[in-house]
Amino acid sequence: MARTIGIGIQDFEKIRKQDLFYIDKTMFIKEWWESMDDVTLITRPRRFGKTLSMNMLEKFFSVDYDGRDDLFKGLDIWQYEAYRELQGTWPVIFLSFANVKETSYLQTKKKICQVIEEAYNKYDFLLEGNLLNEKERAYYHAVKADMEEYIATSSIRTLADYLSKYYGKKVIILLDEYDTPMQEAYIHGYWDELAGFTRSLFNSAFKTNPYMERAIMTGITRVSRESVFSDLNNLTVITTTTDYYSDSFGFTQEEVESALKEYGLSEQKEMVRQWYDGFTFGNRKNIYNPWSILNFLKRREYAAYWAPEAMGLRVAGSRQMSASSHSARCFRENTSNNALIANLIQRASSDIKGTMEDLLKGQTFHAKIDEQIVFNQLDQNESAIWSLLLASGYLRVESCTLNEMRGREEFELALTNREVYIMFERMIQDWFSACQPAYNEFIKALLKSDVKAMNVYMNKVALETFSYFDTGRRPSEDMEPERFYHGFVLGLMVELSDRYVISSNRESGFGRYDVLLEPRKVQDRAIIMEFKVQEVDEEKELSDTVRAALLQIEEKKYSAALNTRGICSSNIDKYGFAFCGKKVLIDKARALTNERP
Repeated sequence: MARTIGIGIQDFEKIRKQDLFYIDKTMFIKEWWESMDDVTLITRPRRFGKTLSMNMLEKFFSVDYDGRDDLFKGLDIWQYEAYRELQGTWPVIFLSFANVKETSYLQTKKKICQVIEEAYNKYDFLLEGNLLNEKERAYYHAVKADMEEYIATSSIRTLADYLSKYYGKKVIILLDEYDTPMQEAYIHGYWDELAGFTRSLFNSAFKTNPYMERAIMTGITRVSRESVFSDLNNLTVITTTTDYYSDSFGFTQEEVESALKEYGLSEQKEMVRQWYDGFTFGNRKNIYNPWSILNFLKRREYAAYWAPEAMGLRVAGSRQMSASSHSARCFRENTSNNALIANLIQRASSDIKGTMEDLLKGQTFHAKIDEQIVFNQLDQNESAIWSLLLASGYLRVESCTLNEMRGREEFELALTNREVYIMFERMIQDWFSACQPAYNEFIKALLKSDVKAMNVYMNKVALETFSYFDTGRRPSEDMEPERFYHGFVLGLMVELSDRYVISSNRESGFGRYDVLLEPRKVQDRAIIMEFKVQEVDEEKELSDTVRAALLQIEEKKYSAALNTRGICSSNIDKYGFAFCGKKVLIDKARALTNERP
């Protein structure tokens, strides 16, 4: 009989006591312990079992679970006598910053202090007897949500001191989701303040702490050493490109096939692979998203589950699903990591958005990746976006080569799987949410070749979204049309991908772009669009700019590419888009004579 699947349960003890579905990852305990690393930082995408693994470590090592062999008996780790004797023999401090998602530095610091205060509350028995002297007792009572910063930054180290006195041995420290507050700090503009506080906290807890035996931190990103780890020369960093612990987070191909068999879904293996496979950790390929696999096994429906609401488009387990049918009904994402990525891509350069076009077409791209995320430089170093997307699991490594001259690895990257494709579709659709009625009406007018309506609705869309695509710290009016253009093309790709194959020519400099929409069905007309910004010295009116755009379509023979695919010129609509600030004028080449308006 198949085991019951519990969704979202991060308590290892609960899973074991209720005999819920669980894929044995206890060999992670042995691999980590025998590494002998002082402080280990492990980065993995969200919902890849980091918190459950940390909870498992706590239940295994903590003296609070001494003699609880019922939790591990029958699992892989229990076959080793040395580890049976090790279980339940260490004092453990377990902290999680997963819920520290505040909008200001003061509130964030207070929330972190509250997390530490709750850890202290678990050990109030330390106040009994004569273990602590008067000053130590006073310090213990001073640890609270509104404590002074100098107390807060040394509080983890001090708790380790007190516990080591009580138990007569050093302490294991576990910190889950260490980088959640840092992502919020970047989004809300208080990065520098939080980085200073975090640096002091981590230095005290993990570097200058003689009472610490070992420590593990988990998160999504590897925050740069200069930002918060500058004093931690005892830190071992495990990222998604590192071989260590490659099968400890996420499900392997063999584990997924075994689970599908248990629930009578073996025939769904290939479809499950397309939806949820694609993650690569080190040299280990074919890692599956565990959150989505669990949801699929429970609901027997294909969906984009990798979201807080877990309410994606559903398809019955035995049915197929086209890429076009799910874009309008998939989920919204609201975690800090997703908000950060959406924000960066939204205001990114034309190169970034152009690469997004290629990714949505199923293509790969070549990138140099620095896995250290320097949050306060993301606006200046847009290539860091790809590092963030790789760390977050939205991109997969197709291949990796070593640039021997530069001594760094370079990667060929692609969207991870179908589920991730849907996520990006949703993100792009959200760009136009503020003007959704006007945007929808523009699409309808375009498909009907209604130039008058296209002008009305495109001006509404441009007015609402120009600034949305240029919200960086150094906005530029000159860049607005180019940023808008690339966001607009991505929007077309999402909304019309079921009817058109959409391509764009991305030469340098705005005004050199054309967009081709090749119909998938013979009854639809092909479409060519040329975008130009008004050159006021040469073009007195926007209508002059439109004429120049239409003339360029003819002179550059843009229709030739469509002609070679069997589409005759009489079945091609040609549009010129002229921009002046946020004002847009659209006109259409005359169908038969190619007469310019």
